[in-house]
Amino acid sequence: MTTHIDFERARFNMIEQQIRPWDVLDLEVLELLSLVRREDFVPLAHKALAFVDMQIPLLASGEEAMQQGHCMLEPKVEARMLQDLHVLQHEKVLEIGTGSGYMAALLARRAQRVVSLELHPELVRMARANLQRAGIANAEVRQTDGAAGLLAEGPFDVIVLSGSVAEVAPALLSQLKAGGRLAAIAGFEPVMRATFITRTGETTYTTAQPWDTLAPRLANFPEPSRFRF
Repeated sequence: MTTHIDFERARFNMIEQQIRPWDVLDLEVLELLSLVRREDFVPLAHKALAFVDMQIPLLASGEEAMQQGHCMLEPKVEARMLQDLHVLQHEKVLEIGTGSGYMAALLARRAQRVVSLELHPELVRMARANLQRAGIANAEVRQTDGAAGLLAEGPFDVIVLSGSVAEVAPALLSQLKAGGRLAAIAGFEPVMRATFITRTGETTYTTAQPWDTLAPRLANFPEPSRFRF
């Protein structure tokens, strides 16, 4: 029983001390963070870290998992992304990089349907089990390379890249509906930018980069040279 009380207090502290101060003030998002139990999406070995302001490794040794991008992003980063995307009840969402399924769970509580793509078989199994345990029926995890998106089932209202890329590929943007939004963390260390791209017409897009953060790379996205002459 005490553990449960600790989790509730830790969840409350996470929301009040990490997430609100990071300009996440949307009451629906804050309520969602209270409802979806983050600790149920964290590997057993790291349960105690479920509400800490850090990236949590999901597989193997911590360092190796981080290098391969197998981690949960900081709670405040997930919360801010969710808030800034303004996902609506009727929308269809594509997520690339399922990880443990936590972001898919949050998205599913706001959207009509979520398709989440994950390359690593062990993470696919973990995420499916986590989502099933959480009673979330409108999020589907598929084992596939998400770098090219999911052309056959597009266009999507929302595309979320749960990890970082050097730049956002045009092939992904073309899978957005008109008015659709894509969220990614783009750029190179030491500073990456949360990047929100809205499709405004057949070939027109607007881009906003409202905040900085860092995230491990998603697998198999192109890595262009950083040197420009």
